[in-house]
Parts: sequence; C-alpha cells; structure tokens
Amino acid sequence: MAPDAPAPSRIGQRICDAIKAQIASGRLGPGARLPSTRALAAEWGVSRTTVTAAYEQLIAEGYLETRQGARTQVARGLGCVAARQDAAAPSEVSNRLSAYGQRLEAFDLPAVPDRGLRVADFRYGDLAAADFPKLAWKKAVGAALLRRHGRLRYGDPSGSSALRVALQGYLWRARGLRCEPDQIIVVNGSQQGLDLCARLMLDPHDRVLMENPGYLLARQVFLAYGAEVVPVAVDREGMRTEGLPAARLAYTTPSHQFPLGSVLSAGRRRELLGWAERSGAYVIEDDYDSEYRYDIAPIPPLRALDGAGRVIYLGTISKTLSPTLRLGYLVVPPALSMAFVKTKRLTDRHSPSLEQEALAELIESGAYERHVRRVRRRNGERRAALLTALSDTVSDAVTVVGADAGLHVVAWLNRLPRSAEAEFIAHAHAAGLGLYPIEPLYAFDPAVGPPDSAGLVMGYAGLDEPTIRRGVRRLGELLEKFGCPPADRDPLRAA
Repeated sequence: MAPDAPAPSRIGQRICDAIKAQIASGRLGPGARLPSTRALAAEWGVSRTTVTAAYEQLIAEGYLETRQGARTQVARGLGCVAARQDAAAPSEVSNRLSAYGQRLEAFDLPAVPDRGLRVADFRYGDLAAADFPKLAWKKAVGAALLRRHGRLRYGDPSGSSALRVALQGYLWRARGLRCEPDQIIVVNGSQQGLDLCARLMLDPHDRVLMENPGYLLARQVFLAYGAEVVPVAVDREGMRTEGLPAARLAYTTPSHQFPLGSVLSAGRRRELLGWAERSGAYVIEDDYDSEYRYDIAPIPPLRALDGAGRVIYLGTISKTLSPTLRLGYLVVPPALSMAFVKTKRLTDRHSPSLEQEALAELIESGAYERHVRRVRRRNGERRAALLTALSDTVSDAVTVVGADAGLHVVAWLNRLPRSAEAEFIAHAHAAGLGLYPIEPLYAFDPAVGPPDSAGLVMGYAGLDEPTIRRGVRRLGELLEKFGCPPADRDPLRAA
C-alpha cells in the first residue's frame, strides 16, 4: 500500500495483514470463524465499510471464504499449509533449488559501495558522473523519442537494426574489426554476454580455460553452469598459450589483461587461435576497455585475426558512457548467430529499445567518438596524477603494473605480506579510503599462486586529481603505520 493512500485504505490493509499473520501463525486454523464486521469495526475503531472491504479483499485472495447465512471463516486447508511453509528449515528451502541455484549460493554478493569513504574511493569500474555527455545523450534520447512509431511492441532480440549498423561502422573505424550487422547481438552489458556464452557453449563438467588472475564474475558465470574452470597463468605477454589442455571455451582479455594489464603477444595470439581451431573450441575475447590506450595505438582485436570463426567478441559501453546504461554487444561467428538470438529472446526478449536507439543516434552523429576522445584525455590526466602521486609519496614501497592502458592500475605493496592484506584493507576503509585487494581475482592453482606481496586494484576514472593525491597521501600514511615506509624518494618502479 502506498504511503500516501487514503486513511481507510491504509487501515484496511493493516486489517488484512493482521488476519494473514494470524492464519500463518496457526492462531486462525482452517474453518475458524472471524468476528462479525460490526464487532471487528468496533475493535479497530473504524467503519463497518472498511472491515467489509478488508474481508472482501481476503476472500478474493483466497484466505477467507463465506457461505450464505454464516460468518466469514478461514479457507479450509490454508492455515496448515501456511504453517508448514513457516516451519520449513532454511536447508529444506535450499535443497529445493536447482543445481545451478545451489552453486550460486556459494558466491558472495559484491559489497554495497561505502558512502562513508570520504578521503578517496579507488573502486575499479566507477566513472566520474561529470564525464557523462549529458547534453549529447539528452539530444540523442529526444531524437529517438521523436522517431517512435505509433505502436509500442517487442523489438528484435538481436537488437535495434540502427544500433547494429552503427556498431558495425564503429568497430571497423575504432578496432579494425569487420563483421556484418547480423553477427552483432546487443546485450544488457558484458555480464549478460558472458551468461549467454555459457548457456550456449557449456554443459556441466565442460572445461573453460581462463586467465589467472582474471575477471571474477566471468569465473563465477562458468562455475554456476557447472563448468570446470582451468586457471592459466599470465605474464608480460599475456596468457601462456603453450601446451593448453582440451576445453570447450577459453576466456581472455588480450588487448589489456584484467587485471595485470599485459597485452597478448602476436605469437601467443596465433597459438591460441590455432588451439581453438584444432580442438573445436571457442575463444571469448573480452575487449572491455580498449578505448583507453595512452602511449601507443590501440591493439587490434583477436577477432580481427580469426579466419576460422572461433572467436566470440564481447564489447561494452560501461567504460565509455556509463555502467548504469547496461548496454553491451557480442560479435559472434555466423554459424552461431541464430542460436544467440534465440537465447537472448528467451532470456529477456530484448535490451531496452530507447537506450539502443539513443546510442545509435550518438554513434551516427559522431558525438560518441568525440566523447571517447574527450574522456580518454581526461582519464589520461587522472592516470598521470595517480602515477605521479604514487612516485612522490610511496616511492619504492609500491610497484605499479598495467599502467599503459585502461582505467586502473595494480599496485603491489612490496613490504606488506599477502597475509596482512585483509587487515590493511580494513584499516583503510576505517580511515575513509577505499582500497580493493587483488587476491579475490586469483583462482586456486597449486602450481602458480598469487605473489607473496599484498596487491591493490586501483581504479581512477571516478576521481579528480586533488582526490587522487589526497587518497595516495592517506595510503602512504597507512603504509607507514604498518611498518612499510618508502626507503627513499627514487622514481616509482614500473613493471
């Protein structure tokens, strides 16, 4: 009931809730007679009309029943069922979940962003609200609304044809990727793209090769479908592709390995594609932040080298416009396109049409690429501020990797052991500083574990330069408290 509902309606809802609670608790069993409308109205201090309306609502919902000439009573069979449901143990409820649901229960939900982080929050994935192109987006939405047809209907599950044509042109201009619009599937962010890939390509116990460390939610998607995720170590040339075992899928971030930032070398790209062709496997290429390269030209995607149709390309606008828009896209081999379209239709019919049409307008007008150039410059300034602040403040106490591209860096805390990482993070949050450990991004691998030093994934795209400098100063203070001061003021080592 809405809080601004008329007073009689609110009281009537309270009467309904009270009677339902008595039925659920067993105090009113099946067939139990309720007070007359006159008696209950006197008890509650309301009119008989209000009580009569409440009884009629409960009769309509199946909680009560009435017979000619007899008082209203609890519907037969209802009370005992409600009581049994109330008494069900949590484990019994859990056991009624599917195998997929039970696997999901083991995963932790991400923490709600802490609004109390007043110094600085280096959460990766956040963007600065001021960077969003409000006027251009408003204009694009307005143009999309004016083009609306006279009937509201479900759209194409593969996505707006205008957006798919616009994306085809953008991917060729920005990424050197040739494809047909029919190969593009618009999805609700890259996360849904991963879910569709897992639904279509995996059966329980199938193997998935995945970079280690790597994107946690990708790993959880594959595990939820019952796959065996095989961790593959990464180094300065990206995923190690020699001697890969047989698998149905491989997941990789070749243009900017997440989170360590390396680029998959040309030789390893050929090895990975050769492995996929020989084994009949598919490679998911997550190109999550390729727009952000600061010192070198963008790296061509793996998909551009794929002559055998083994690569599924995954892109998103979450790092360029906003993660709140929930728009991404898949470029799939022609042989798979219809299966992906049908799966998308069963999942949620299609992604929101207005946002798709607005994005198409933004790309077609050139405003999207102008915006990308602007935020690339802006984030380059933030990156420079972070690297300078780390160099000036913590010096050789920290080693930075992955700074050539993207919207984050990994900072290894050279003198803080991994065993102290959780305690250090807790102290940082208590001090108003949002820091996030790298260890959850590592899958268990007895052969190759995470480094002995604690590590942080530090995003900077949501911060301004003064806040970045303030946050790094607080980081330095915390390191000193933990007995990890910089030994000198030499320039920051970068790997």
